[in-house]
Amino acid sequence: MLRRIGLIVGPWTHKKVVDPLLQILRRGLEPKQLAFSVALGVTLGLFPIVGVAVFLCGFAIAALGSMCHAPTVLLANFIVTPIELSLVIPFLRLGESVSGGPHFALTSDALTKVLTGKASWEVILSIYHALLGWLVATPFILAGLYVLLLPCFTILVRKFSSGGGVPSSPRRVVPSSPKRAVPTSPKMIVQPLTEVRVKVRDV
Repeated sequence: MLRRIGLIVGPWTHKKVVDPLLQILRRGLEPKQLAFSVALGVTLGLFPIVGVAVFLCGFAIAALGSMCHAPTVLLANFIVTPIELSLVIPFLRLGESVSGGPHFALTSDALTKVLTGKASWEVILSIYHALLGWLVATPFILAGLYVLLLPCFTILVRKFSSGGGVPSSPRRVVPSSPKRAVPTSPKMIVQPLTEVRVKVRDV
């Protein structure tokens, strides 16, 4: 079962993540632009409300223009999608501690109240706290990722943009064909015309 999952996930990851990343690196873009674009895509991709991150990336790309690389931002946003839900609770707790609001208990009774609509105010307040926690953490995530990714992209762009990532095929030396010696035709001895006439007279 795990082997089958690996066989399915491996080619899918290579097609959706590795190949687009290699295409971006081979374009020879600035490492600063790539590092900022990835940091921006990851930061916006961690937005605690599911489905909103893509629109935030679109607004950021339109507002920043040439400062960021649009395909890199969207690729980073796509990569961090599985992590988005796992960070909702940390953002919620951070927002609660910053605002000093009530602690939203994640219990089975709280889930039942949410599903029945009895805890609508608590849900709205928890969403507010999660958004607040994300806003507080955004500058640190963006700056930290940029500092970490800048040297990495400096090395990768230098490697792949110059063609170092793809080995070049060795040149085949074609041996030159040996020159054939063309036999020279024997020189014909041409007798002078006067000597020929003398011989004819003698005859």
